[in-house]
Amino acid sequence: MHTSDEGFCIIKKFEGLPVNDDGQAVAYKCPAGVWTIGYGHTKDVKEGDVWSKEKAEFMLWQELEDEYEHYVNSLVKVPLNQSQFDALVSWVYNLGPANLKSSTLLKVLNEGKYEEVPNQMRRWNKVNKQVNEGLVRRRNAESLLFEGKEWGKV
Repeated sequence: MHTSDEGFCIIKKFEGLPVNDDGQAVAYKCPAGVWTIGYGHTKDVKEGDVWSKEKAEFMLWQELEDEYEHYVNSLVKVPLNQSQFDALVSWVYNLGPANLKSSTLLKVLNEGKYEEVPNQMRRWNKVNKQVNEGLVRRRNAESLLFEGKEWGKV
């Protein structure tokens, strides 16, 4: 499967795109203290990096296609609909494949317990052991998307 436009939108919304006065994406430190640019891109980012908005969108699509879709496609052993796939790609994009691989979320999903997945998603809402309100909103939106419900007002 591949990420849909809706999956792309949920990631863009929650990753955000910090820009300078010229409208260019600028490197910043995320709440976990990692240098980031564009829509959550962290590889080889350093202070002072600047991208166009177009490059930020291109890099997000590229990373989803080259990496994050593969994690979901290879680790999930049960059928998914598009909303479920998009929600999981967003979750993995934010948390990384190691967290998916070792999670109870993946275990219950691969057991076919789809109804338990939203609550498992919502558990991942902390930065440095502290509940983060941005992650609470993101996990709620991903959970609603997984269930095929409207998530945009979260």
